[in-house]
Amino acid sequence: MIDRIIDYNRSFVERKGYEPYITDKYPDKKLAVLTCMDTRLTELLPAALGLKNGDAKIIKNAGGLILSPFDSAMRSLIVAIYELGVEEVMVVAHTQCGACHMSYSHFLPLMRERGIKDDTLDTIRECGIDLNRWLDGFHDTETSVSRTVKTIQNHPLIPRDIIVRGFIIDSVTGALTPVE
Repeated sequence: MIDRIIDYNRSFVERKGYEPYITDKYPDKKLAVLTCMDTRLTELLPAALGLKNGDAKIIKNAGGLILSPFDSAMRSLIVAIYELGVEEVMVVAHTQCGACHMSYSHFLPLMRERGIKDDTLDTIRECGIDLNRWLDGFHDTETSVSRTVKTIQNHPLIPRDIIVRGFIIDSVTGALTPVE
């Protein structure tokens, strides 16, 4: 698959397919969106929000979560605010998310089937990583969004004038439901 993508990319560049997407690094709408990496949202989310290339910084991970105040999603938001002029943040989870009810106990047999050994898992634990917590998803989408919004709002490095709001997007229709 990667070789096919590389072939396509060569053709894309040769025919100047990139020209409609030229923009700069600053988001025109001064907006960052923290959302899930779900493939259903790849085109649906920007279309449903009316965003075009260059409008917003879109940060994606499994579940659209902030796992800790100093994880990579939080780091990306801080860079977006201080370096790129973001003034508003939308946290957008979605219906039927695979991260809902995700757990280490689910992944453990899958990891073992793919060759991950118990001594590797023990070494990770010895480094202070709680795999149960790290690979845990969430069990209620609304609560997860609310928790992520509060983590951003209460972060010691987030300026108080930054607007942070949470939503759940329907994975089929794109309808947004606010989370208070």
